Amino acid sequence: MTHRTSASRGWRLAAEDALYGPRGFYLRPGGPARHFRTSVHASPLYASAVARLLLATAEEHGITEPALIDVGAGRGELLSGVLAALPSGFPVRAHAVERAPRPGGLDPRILWHGSIPQGESGLLFANEWLDNVPVDVAETDGNGVRRLVLVDDDGEERLGDEVGGDDARWLERWWPSAGPGSRAEIGRPRDEAWASAAGALAAGLAVAVDYAHTADARPVFGTLTGFRDGREVRPVPDGSCDITAHVALDACASPTARLRSQREALHDLGVGAARPPLSLASRDPAGYVRALSRAGEAAELTARGGLGDFTWLMQPVPADAAPARPGAAVGR
Repeated sequence: MTHRTSASRGWRLAAEDALYGPRGFYLRPGGPARHFRTSVHASPLYASAVARLLLATAEEHGITEPALIDVGAGRGELLSGVLAALPSGFPVRAHAVERAPRPGGLDPRILWHGSIPQGESGLLFANEWLDNVPVDVAETDGNGVRRLVLVDDDGEERLGDEVGGDDARWLERWWPSAGPGSRAEIGRPRDEAWASAAGALAAGLAVAVDYAHTADARPVFGTLTGFRDGREVRPVPDGSCDITAHVALDACASPTARLRSQREALHDLGVGAARPPLSLASRDPAGYVRALSRAGEAAELTARGGLGDFTWLMQPVPADAAPARPGAAVGR
């Protein structure tokens, strides 16, 4: 940790500019897809599973024309896949929520928004959104005081003032100090963003999917990092890389929400990695190859130590739920 005195600010403001400012990483033409591969890009099986979840949500809540709200929609890849997977003629209102402009050639059924639409009933799905809601970082100094980590545009850090107020209370409740040198990402803005997003639904199910940790296993040195061209890199808030940190999803969750691994959630939605029987190879060689390919894609989506370790926060929204305040900050 350096103690430079040049201009610096907390990671929350620095990352906000680096990701979503005028030359921000997520607003660049073509988007950040070349820098990392999400479950959406790994296989169409993922979109098909979300389509089945939408159908189940509509049936459970008696919604005849459900909405599908994709928060942090990127370039609309997930919504496009879900629309292709739904039964022909199924009545759905598809909403993409994204700060970047609408891409050309997108299915005209997809409505494009800069903020989350209010009062819809159906499924709100946020895939790898909360990890890009910027947060500040705290570090415990040699005297046991938790101080704000400040960062320059070139990524050099120094310790600032003691963390106070609501942020200090959040840390005390959700991420106690592990001693001098330990770090924590202050997740309060993500809690508020998720409450606002889920509260936008009139009824249905709100789902957030992210790399996450819970109170029984917080990482001692935090998880703040960068990604560029498919590789993990030092986080530098200059717009050249993604800046991300895992999510304390247990802090975001309402009392009625469930946390599940992606492996468990996708298995329940019919995504299985079992290999097809060898007898199919002789009866239908082409069908066997297709089934084998699907099994490989399913294995990647549910793999331990990989995409299967994502956590799904699944939060039901009953029709009589009181709405949360609008205004969730929307990422990519």
